[in-house]
Amino acid sequence: MGTLNVAGPLAGLRVLDLTRALSGPFATLILGDLGADVIKVEDIWHGDDTRRWGPPFQGDDAAYFLSVNRNKRGLSVNMKAPAGRDIVQRLAAASDILVENFRPGTAARLGVGYAELARDNPGLIYASISGYGQTGPSADLPGYDAVAQAVSGIMSVTGEPDGEPVRSGTSSADVGAGMWAVIGILAALHARETTGQGQLVDISLLDGQIAWLTYVAGKYFATGVTPGRHGSAHESLTPYQVFPTADAPLMVAVGSDGLWRRFTSATGLDELADDPRYATNPDRVRNRDTLIPLITETLSAQGCAEWTDLLNAAGVPAGPVNTVPAALEQPQVAAREMVVEVEHPVAGTLKMLGSPLKLSAQPTSIRRPPPVLGEHTDEILAEAGYTAAQVAELHEADVVR
Repeated sequence: MGTLNVAGPLAGLRVLDLTRALSGPFATLILGDLGADVIKVEDIWHGDDTRRWGPPFQGDDAAYFLSVNRNKRGLSVNMKAPAGRDIVQRLAAASDILVENFRPGTAARLGVGYAELARDNPGLIYASISGYGQTGPSADLPGYDAVAQAVSGIMSVTGEPDGEPVRSGTSSADVGAGMWAVIGILAALHARETTGQGQLVDISLLDGQIAWLTYVAGKYFATGVTPGRHGSAHESLTPYQVFPTADAPLMVAVGSDGLWRRFTSATGLDELADDPRYATNPDRVRNRDTLIPLITETLSAQGCAEWTDLLNAAGVPAGPVNTVPAALEQPQVAAREMVVEVEHPVAGTLKMLGSPLKLSAQPTSIRRPPPVLGEHTDEILAEAGYTAAQVAELHEADVVR
């Protein structure tokens, strides 16, 4: 991660963050890591629901919340009160980007919809993340990550062939939507350089998961055959799956005929290299039922670590199926600064994941821990032009916390 005094590529941009849960906060986390000033707006009662999505808790907040809300200043405001709505509208008028993930129509009812805010700030880039998008027959339906994975078809191709459909171990629809939102926001920022105008960025969890079908959908378009589940294996490549070894599972990814020859040489299966049943990838895919048992028997003779070293030395992609602790403890992960520490005013030292964005001139940075609910309310209101007396009145009226 970058040092605290290096301005990121988005330094100078103001992001008004009206999001909660995961998809929106993940998007604004990325923008914050890249240097933007992110103001996280929460209610005055409990804040973002994920503050209570525990155990485990660290300090007063759930580890879930803390994982995706760094580099944000916290504003706690009752948006249902007219004075609270005025605060958010005033901040939006001075912001470059607004991100929200309410159900479609909710932001407009609160007086912070795109049409209303763009009248006062035509340069505003307004990103909306929802389950099904702002248009179409399903737009009004509630959307959640697991439902998007199911409805999109992703779950139907995830899991063992003879097992039930399963969701991914992480919230791929939410995280994916957050990434799509950032891509759209950055594109809109670039367009604004030319036009001076902002625009609405409409992101849906379902759209994002449909887009992630990629070659799975392409093969269906080409054949009309309904795709199925293949466990850790790849429908179009062989050997490309997890194999048992003498002690622990090993992932092997032979993605070309050249890699096949390296694999057979490294594993002592030279006689298979020129076997006409396995000479090319289409041959191996057609004959995987006879090939996989031969490979499984060979790999059972040594442990996962030995095979990993042998295959990687031969240039064959392979590696252990790590647990999360083992993954996070890898020297490569440390070298890439993908586990970092930040000091939190209540929870103390927090470990969290670093940014995968490595920019040579303007690196990402962690400048702030996740905010305590309402931590920066007075500071933000003062910047927006509220006097100390006005801020005190807002507190007294329970408009802000």
